[in-house]
Amino acid sequence: MGTAIKPADAVAQEVATANKGDIEGKTGKTYGTFDVVSYGTQLVAGTNYFLKINTGDEHIHARVYKDLGGDYSVHSVQEGKSADDELAYF
Repeated sequence: MGTAIKPADAVAQEVATANKGDIEGKTGKTYGTFDVVSYGTQLVAGTNYFLKINTGDEHIHARVYKDLGGDYSVHSVQEGKSADDELAYF
């Protein structure tokens, strides 16, 4: 990952919120709670966001790509994570 993991901020929450439907589509679940806990970024031809998200019952890790035009795509989601699981490149 390009940057150190840092606490969630407004930018990370905006990325998660903007992609919540696609993340739910990948997991087949609907989340009432969807709060980013921490995140990291990787600069490529755009930006990869690695998000640790508290969904109430569990934590999930989501990798969301934002291209240079500002469009998002959800690359992958890892379920069954805990608050203590390290957020790493996937």
